[in-house]
Amino acid sequence: MKKEIESSLNESINIKTELLSNSVETVAQIANILIEAFQAGHSLFLMGNGGSAADAQHISGELVGRFKKNRKPLPALALTTDTSVLTAIANDFGYDHCFERQVDAFVKDGDIVIGLSTSGNSSSIINAALVAKGKGARTIAFTGKDGGRLKDHVDVCLEIPSTDTARIQECHITIGHILCSIIEKELFK
Repeated sequence: MKKEIESSLNESINIKTELLSNSVETVAQIANILIEAFQAGHSLFLMGNGGSAADAQHISGELVGRFKKNRKPLPALALTTDTSVLTAIANDFGYDHCFERQVDAFVKDGDIVIGLSTSGNSSSIINAALVAKGKGARTIAFTGKDGGRLKDHVDVCLEIPSTDTARIQECHITIGHILCSIIEKELFK
């Protein structure tokens, strides 16, 4: 058991070390996009499936609530939280359209849409990214190694250098926390 614990922790450390070496510029680019959008009065919409849905909700919660500072709430919404909307769309149109329909309903020109997909191949996320781009939103993806098909349909893709779902999700939430910290510091000095 101890060997498994050590192995998992070392694996997580190694992936984050590689992320540190290769992705700081991408994370800074994402932070700047978010800061500029919030300053201009735009909103952030996040989406993901399974554990990535939980991460989308977590990041949204930090921005609407607070991360470290008591401050004004920021307009961030996880498109994973309205079960009536999700199940109605999935039932009537198919699950691949559950985020696309919401993006079409709510996203405006200048808003930001972040799709979290460890494989980068989730059709529900890809479909929504395409609609978001068509509406003039900036699109960002958090994926795993190689970005999958999603990377070709977004403005910025943060690729975690791993194919292990758990390790990818650990990095996604770490980056989410880093972004929340930067946003708070820049917008609420």
